[in-house]
Amino acid sequence: MHKRVDQPLKGALLLILGEGLLAGMAAMIKHLSGELPSEIIVFCRNALGLMFLMPILLRTGGLGQLRTRRPGMHFIRAATGVGAMFCFFYTIAEIELAKAVLVKMTTPFILPLVAWLWLSETITLRTLIAIAIGFAGVVVIMDPDSGVEPVLLVALLGAFLMSVAKVSIRRMADTEPPRRIVFWFGVFSTLISAVPLLWARPLPSMEHLPWLLAIGLTATIAQIAMTTAYQVANPGKVGIYNYTAVIWAAALGWFLWAEALEPPFWIGTLMITGAGIWNLRQKA
Repeated sequence: MHKRVDQPLKGALLLILGEGLLAGMAAMIKHLSGELPSEIIVFCRNALGLMFLMPILLRTGGLGQLRTRRPGMHFIRAATGVGAMFCFFYTIAEIELAKAVLVKMTTPFILPLVAWLWLSETITLRTLIAIAIGFAGVVVIMDPDSGVEPVLLVALLGAFLMSVAKVSIRRMADTEPPRRIVFWFGVFSTLISAVPLLWARPLPSMEHLPWLLAIGLTATIAQIAMTTAYQVANPGKVGIYNYTAVIWAAALGWFLWAEALEPPFWIGTLMITGAGIWNLRQKA
């Protein structure tokens, strides 16, 4: 048996790159959201992402690796993932880019609760404390004294749905390899997100096509970069770099739309990222 090589620097750089690409994708979505409804953008992101992924999947194993006996679980994973995508894309269109991305980063705090309810996994005291601090950070960002923005509740719903999607992946881990999960997510998410095309208008024009292709390609490259990061490095060592997503988003929001973020956002950011990093540093 070969010992797995641990390359934390390479893993960290790949995660930072992946999060930067996802922030860039979010910025492109925000740009298009004034011209196209979220339903159209979600469908194109899934369909074009699958188009870019298929050659990679076929080159690295062929069609045989994609057969599954658990279509129901793949459908649940895709349905919750698409639901989270709808919530996230809607949130991006309505509020500051960094704020939308940060609320999405509450997923790691919801995930242990979903895993406890669904898979009966234990939750350590350290994780419970981190969850409490993380959600306290969300409350600070919402700034109830100034009136809670309803769109932030949509963002939290998206984080919950994404947690269910991620736990469903863990539920399938005993029989389904990563390539199969990626493939069936692409297939089912494209089919599910195609339903709103029956009523969503306007449809994309040729002017929108380069942006939509860029969104699909960027999402695919980011997915490959982040998957590779966790293959070459210990997740406990590099997982903290997921939080660079907020830095990327804040920088892009400021540069492209002059988005100014109030002190409650930065206080909440410190609480959420601090709790997440502290929880990541506990021994498995």
